[in-house]
Amino acid sequence: MLSGRRLDLLDPTPVDIEIEDIAHGLAFVARWNGQTSGDYAYSVAEHSLLVECLFSRLSPSAPAKWKLAALLHDAPEYVIGDMISPVKSAVGPGYEELDKRLSAAIHLRFGLPAAIPAQVKKQIKKADRISAWMEAVRIAGFTEAEADRFFGKPDLSMIKGLEIILRPPMEARADYTARHHALLADMG
Repeated sequence: MLSGRRLDLLDPTPVDIEIEDIAHGLAFVARWNGQTSGDYAYSVAEHSLLVECLFSRLSPSAPAKWKLAALLHDAPEYVIGDMISPVKSAVGPGYEELDKRLSAAIHLRFGLPAAIPAQVKKQIKKADRISAWMEAVRIAGFTEAEADRFFGKPDLSMIKGLEIILRPPMEARADYTARHHALLADMG
């Protein structure tokens, strides 16, 4: 990692994880395999910021730790990349296990339980699907009808005033890191 840490992907430990490495990696990983409109790729860091915002709208009374879990929902992708769902399925259970091990280490590193409670995970997934719908329609060339079929029709009040931001990776990295620090401070 850029921090100088050595991360064993098959046996990750919390002490080898730094938020700066996560933010940097996610800022350079393109969602939709880079097949989006605009001058910059839409990064997983940007997506994660949007998911955390949507989660906060869906669950306004959620404590900061669950907002942090939403921000970190795709954190393993900083080292394993972002794969579209059909590819993840084709790779099989090995990918899911690797993702689970990395997620657990990341969660423990930042004061979260290794496994996020099912109800919280469900709300994060709902925010993730709303984000995917927005991305599909606004930057990936889907019609609303197509996005509705793949991701479900969102409650449009949840996305009111939200934009898809395409910008240089360093800006996304800085905002991801800043939001992480703010949520940790809110956790005490």
